[in-house]
Amino acid sequence: MKLSILLPAKNESKGLSLVLPQLKELYPEAEIIVVDDASTDDSIEIAKKYGVNVVAHPYSKGNGAAIKSGLRAAKGDTLVCMDADGQHLPQDIQKLLDKLNSGFDMAVGARNKKGQASIHRGMANKFYNWFASWMVGHNVEDLTSGFRAVRVNKFRKFLTLLPNRFSYPTTITMSFFRAGYSVGYVPIDVQQRLQGTQSHIRIWQDGIRFLLIIFKIGTLFSPLKLFFPISLAFFFTAASYYAYTFFTVGRFTNMSALLFTTSVLIFLMGLISEQITSLIYKETQGLETDI
Repeated sequence: MKLSILLPAKNESKGLSLVLPQLKELYPEAEIIVVDDASTDDSIEIAKKYGVNVVAHPYSKGNGAAIKSGLRAAKGDTLVCMDADGQHLPQDIQKLLDKLNSGFDMAVGARNKKGQASIHRGMANKFYNWFASWMVGHNVEDLTSGFRAVRVNKFRKFLTLLPNRFSYPTTITMSFFRAGYSVGYVPIDVQQRLQGTQSHIRIWQDGIRFLLIIFKIGTLFSPLKLFFPISLAFFFTAASYYAYTFFTVGRFTNMSALLFTTSVLIFLMGLISEQITSLIYKETQGLETDI
C-alpha cells in the first residue's frame, strides 16, 4: 500500500524546513506532496529543495482547496494529511497508520487540552465535538483536527462536498460517519507553533463558518435531528399559547393556528430532506469510479 503525505502550506517555510527532512528520513518511500496556497515567502523553494512534489496555487484558495488539490494529485492508496507549521509530529504518523490498519477507514489525531491553541478555541472545539457527536450518534473526539490518515478511494467520494476554507476536517468526518465508514481516534501531542509563524484561522469569522458547516453537514447527514426538535419546540409553544388563550379569552387564536401550522411544515420539510439526503449519499457512493 503506497503512502502519500499531504501538507497544505501558506507561508510555512520555517515549518517545512523542520518537517520535510523528518518525513524524508522516516518515510523515504512515501509520496510527499506540498500544496502551496500562494505563499509570499520561500515555501516553494524549501519544498523543492527536499525533492517533494509541489502543487502551487496561482492565488490563495484556502486550506480546504489545498487539500482537494493534493487529493487529486495523490497516487498513494493511503493519505496522511498534516499541518506544515511543525505542530504535528511526523513520528505520530505511524500511530495513525496502525489505527487505520486495525480496521478503520479514517484515523484522526485527537488533541488533548494542551494541544488547543487557546482557551476560547478549546471551548469552541468542545462544543463542536458535542454537537457533531449528537448528530452522528457516535463519539467525535476531535472534529477539527487536521492530522488524519484516510483511505484515498473513500476520501475521493466526498471531494465535491469539501469546502475551500478551514472546515474540511468537519465535513469529511461527518460525511464518513454518514456513509457508515469507520472513524477511529488516536491521542496525539501537538507542539507549539514555531516562533515567527501565525495561524491563518480567524476565531470569530471561521468559528461562525465552522458552526454553519456543522449545520450544513448535519442537514446532509440526518436532517430530522435538526428539523424535529425545532418542529417540537413550535408545537409545544403553540399548545401552550392555545391553553393560555383558551383559559383567558376562551377561543382558538390565529397565532395558535400559525404556530401549529409552522410546526407541521417544519416536520414535513425534515422528512423531505431526509429522503433527499438518502438520494445524495446513494449517488455519492458511485463517484469513486468517476474520479
